[in-house]
Amino acid sequence: MHNWKLHWLEAAGDFADVRSRITTEVETTYLLVSKLIDPPKVDILMQWGDRVIPEIGMVGNAYRKDLFSLTFDRGNPNFRASLANEVLRRQIAHEVHHCARYENPGYGSSLKEAIVSEGLAGLFVKEIFGNPPEPWECAVTPDVAASFFNEAVHAESYDHAAWFYGRSKNYPRSLGYTLGYLAAVRWRETEPAANGARLITVSAVDVLAVWQ
Repeated sequence: MHNWKLHWLEAAGDFADVRSRITTEVETTYLLVSKLIDPPKVDILMQWGDRVIPEIGMVGNAYRKDLFSLTFDRGNPNFRASLANEVLRRQIAHEVHHCARYENPGYGSSLKEAIVSEGLAGLFVKEIFGNPPEPWECAVTPDVAASFFNEAVHAESYDHAAWFYGRSKNYPRSLGYTLGYLAAVRWRETEPAANGARLITVSAVDVLAVWQ
C-alpha cells in the first residue's frame, strides 16, 4: 500500500474482525496526507494493549522517521466508535507528522521542543481534517496553560510523563499537549500561508517567539 507498510502484531490477539476497517482508514489517511505533503515512507505496527488514551481507546507512538505504532484496546468502550468517526485517521496523521519532523528538525530533546512538536502535529491534523482541538489539546484553559509557559520554556530537563500524561500532581493531565497546541495556533496566525512542509520544519524557537 503506497509507501506505508502495515505490520500486525497478533500475539495478544488477532485483528480479524477489524483488520479490513483499520486498513481502509490507513489508506484513506494516506490519500488525505498526500494532499498536504509527500508522505514519508513508514512502517506501522498494529498491536493490542491497554495503555491507550481512555477517551478514544487507542494511541499512536512515533519512534523515528520511518516507524510508528498504533495500539488499540479492544476492551475500551470508545474503541469501536473511534474506528468510525475519523479518530483513527487523526491519530495516524498526527504520528505521520512526528515521523516527518524526525527527519528535520527532529522531535526534540527539551521540553519546549517536545511541546512544539506535539502542537504542530495537532495543527497538521487540523489542516487536513478541520477538526476542533482534541480533548488533550484543550485540557486546561489558555490562562492555566500560559501560567506554565515560562517554566516550560526554560526547563533544562523534564519528565515527559508528568507534563504530557499527568503523572505528577504538579501538572494537569495533558498540559504539554494543550500548551503546544496553543503555541502552534498563535504561530500559525503570524504565518497564515504556511504550507504542509512548513508545519513540519519550523523550529521550536520560531514558534515560541510568537508567544514571548
